[in-house]
Amino acid sequence: MSANYLETMIKRDEIDRYYQNGRDFIDDDAIRAEIADNAKPDKARIRDILQKSLAIETLQGPDVAALLSVEDPELLAEMADVAWKVKHKVYDNRVVTFAPMYISSYCINRCRYCGFSADNSRGLRRCLTQEEIKAEAEAMIRLGHKRVMAVYGEHPMTGADFISKSLETIYSAKVPGRHEGAVNCVRRINVNAAPMSVDDLKKVHEAGIGTFQVFQETYDHKAYAAMHPADTVKGDMGWRLTCMHRAFDAGIDDVGLGVLFGLQPDWKFDVAAMCVHARELERYSGIGPHTFSVPRMHAASGSEVANAKSNFTDDDFFRAVLVLRLSVPYTGLIVTARESKELRDRCVRIGLTQMDAGTRIDIGGYAAGNKDQKIDEQQFLLGDNRSLEQMIVDLAKQGIITSFCTAGYRCGRTGGCIMDALKTGREGTFCKINAVLTYREWLDDFASPESIRACEPVIEAELAAIKEMYPKFYPVVMERYNRICAGERDLYF
Repeated sequence: MSANYLETMIKRDEIDRYYQNGRDFIDDDAIRAEIADNAKPDKARIRDILQKSLAIETLQGPDVAALLSVEDPELLAEMADVAWKVKHKVYDNRVVTFAPMYISSYCINRCRYCGFSADNSRGLRRCLTQEEIKAEAEAMIRLGHKRVMAVYGEHPMTGADFISKSLETIYSAKVPGRHEGAVNCVRRINVNAAPMSVDDLKKVHEAGIGTFQVFQETYDHKAYAAMHPADTVKGDMGWRLTCMHRAFDAGIDDVGLGVLFGLQPDWKFDVAAMCVHARELERYSGIGPHTFSVPRMHAASGSEVANAKSNFTDDDFFRAVLVLRLSVPYTGLIVTARESKELRDRCVRIGLTQMDAGTRIDIGGYAAGNKDQKIDEQQFLLGDNRSLEQMIVDLAKQGIITSFCTAGYRCGRTGGCIMDALKTGREGTFCKINAVLTYREWLDDFASPESIRACEPVIEAELAAIKEMYPKFYPVVMERYNRICAGERDLYF
């Protein structure tokens, strides 16, 4: 990669403008000192902090550090109970589902832990054409998906113009439903891509993006530099760290943050730092992140780093999710199919809000009908290979409804509006009702008779709860529910 390409991609003034006193907002030493200073909180203090979480307050650094220090099993159980209550207060009794679509495995970066690294000679490279993207979208729709996370490597062939065109192509895919005249389609596309300039982010925004995700990988400056060579685009930590500021300035008001746990040993630092990032976005724009993602490093083609044994355990993962749920209570939490079914089930009970299922991360894997994982054809290996239907039934057995809702983004409930609605609990009302409507759609269009029998008690319980909570509004809900039963689609509040 030439120096000119680096200079073309990275706009130095679009980093510096977001710095304060010439530096970024992550102070490694201050974060570590805060964790050390709050290493032995007493029970009374932890319980006071939990009351702030229940009030849907964004916790400040000392409180986050205190929660990270809890080791007492009794207190951890109390934290888990409060996390479950917080999740229900904000997001009600639902888990939103989606599926990733990996569109290209070409990448100019040489990250030491990634199967897509330009240094990996074993990796099989492919970029889908627009026709292949449409076929992939149609295959995903046939599986019942309505939310797609489009994933791109960082490469000149998959820049902002390509991303915008591919979003248009995905939205154009239509598949007939079971009911006569019913048509299924992708209703919302989130994007996981490299940081971009404000002008390029405007292009992506205009193409109809949902959430824009950029994961920091690690906030530790030294660890970041060790994993990302300095002569690559990704080697510029500041360009990545300020991406969401640029996204807000480009008009994108729905963003997702994430770190790659296991990349460096101090997981508590990265939890605390991601909370710092959330507070910084609130300071800058009044809008915090819509989601936190918590991927963990897994085996990857050609990477000694990724294939080495990590000291980041399942229990560490659980505690990281727990503290994030309590620290930024309004934020959605995504745990992907990288993790095992058992670990994801544990996280569901402490406030997980989004899960993918039926996931393929090889390029073109849905359309090809691939079932086996091949490490040289994908970025990493998955831990949970359940189908979408299997996951929905498993959640139903726990009394949890799966939601395909995308209403908020088409009703303008994004940005500051959604933040206020989430913090006050109002969004949970819409979420509950729209979850029922989309659940009914999925049952009628995709579920087997056995799955319908397993899921009907959940939908009956949710309708009963709506009737009790909103008796005057219940007839309006049932009017739309009955229209869906008769074959209409995409009705929402």
